[in-house]
Amino acid sequence: MRVLVTGASGLLGRAVYQNFKKNGHEVTHTVSLRSIVIGTAHSRANGDLVKLDLTLESNVKEFVDAHKPDAIIHCAAERRPDVAEKDQTGTEFLNVQVPKDIAKISKANGIFLIYISTDYVFDGTQPPYHAIGGEPNPLNFYGKTKLAGEKAIQEVYPEATILRVPILYVGEGLYGKTEYNGESAVNTLVDVVMNQSKPSKMDDVAVRYPTNVEDVARVLVDLTSAKLEQGKDIHGVYHFSSEKSYTKYAMCQTFAKALHVPLEHVEPVDTSNDAGSASRPKDAHLSNDRLEQSGISTFNVDFDTWWNRHIKPSK
Repeated sequence: MRVLVTGASGLLGRAVYQNFKKNGHEVTHTVSLRSIVIGTAHSRANGDLVKLDLTLESNVKEFVDAHKPDAIIHCAAERRPDVAEKDQTGTEFLNVQVPKDIAKISKANGIFLIYISTDYVFDGTQPPYHAIGGEPNPLNFYGKTKLAGEKAIQEVYPEATILRVPILYVGEGLYGKTEYNGESAVNTLVDVVMNQSKPSKMDDVAVRYPTNVEDVARVLVDLTSAKLEQGKDIHGVYHFSSEKSYTKYAMCQTFAKALHVPLEHVEPVDTSNDAGSASRPKDAHLSNDRLEQSGISTFNVDFDTWWNRHIKPSK
């Protein structure tokens, strides 16, 4: 089984790439082979990652023709809502046109495709959102491009799979760590908590469901295995999320407790109407029901437990 992971230098892509590498499946047909995993990146292509510019469809087609993957896990995207608002042209191309091109290539070659989407396709007014029947209504440009990417893929390749996930975090774990805390909207809060000299205001209204990238990577491996090795009918939209909700301020409380530092410099506020930032849904909780119905484990590590184990207390 050959698996191609795009965006393998990114927060989620690294975990997916490493998970496939370290949990190689035996494929039994006439011979037994270890799964082959190919990770691509662009500006951060280093180590064993292969440089590939996804914005050039001809390059992608040549790459696929050369490596002949059985599955593509498309993690590459512009995922920062505030950046997306400022660079709408670039974001739209990367989040809509590129997935469409990959879907066309995947369909033409019979490749199993998984596209990573987001809970931000919902407006957060009627949680929990089910994979089947949940009505998307994105509030910001980022969410709109991810939904447009979903639709572009479904129009070109209805047999493709879409996995929507919430806000992600990573720590010092089996499948890597952040290169810098700013990679994750969760991990960056550690820096806020640690910087005792800088007063900060932190939203304490909108709730999020922080989910560990290692758990998401495992689900992606399981979906691929269910499709290619077990022959299950895996296609369409799926959701994966942790079940425990936190505001950003509550996450800061978790970090402060784990680090044994005070939190007086962080003030809980309602930032939902802050000018200059992209709108966020108040509660876009994703239901895991369709994954569970497909026999995919939805286990996810407890947020508080994870950070108490992996974060180093301040001295």
